[in-house]
Amino acid sequence: MTPETGTRRLLLLRHAKAEHPDLVADIQRPLSLVGRRQSARVGAGLADQDMVPDLVLCSASVRTRQTWDLTRASLGADPAVQYLDDLYYAGSRALVDLVRGVPDDVRTLLVIGHEPTMSQAAVLLAGPDSDPQTLARVRVGVPTASWSLLEVAGWGALDAGTATLRRLTLPE
Repeated sequence: MTPETGTRRLLLLRHAKAEHPDLVADIQRPLSLVGRRQSARVGAGLADQDMVPDLVLCSASVRTRQTWDLTRASLGADPAVQYLDDLYYAGSRALVDLVRGVPDDVRTLLVIGHEPTMSQAAVLLAGPDSDPQTLARVRVGVPTASWSLLEVAGWGALDAGTATLRRLTLPE
């Protein structure tokens, strides 16, 4: 499935399952073994669904970087990636501001970040044509290694209620 002319796809991915080691700063937390397996399945799932991103915006945390590295390995592609400290700290509005700056030639954008920002951003952006069951599920938060698909008219005009939330893909 490819987007219609002019339509962009925004994929909001919560990082995979992470460890909680003592005396390690949150930003330095690594993926668990479960998270490593989840990440590989995310990449294969994105490829199977023809959702290979043109650009990846990834939080600078260790677990999001590891999620991307393992997702990319099973994706079958090597899109451009930007690691952003701002995504680690971003709330939903700040995330939308970052996405607004994406170049127009990017058709599919993958953002890898954290909860509650990933679910709150999907809810914030979801417009009236969004899938009601998906919206209800995303409102309560999303599990690790899950991703939301939103369709948007363009990056620059992105704002509250301007996207269509199509689905949430949960980890296997």
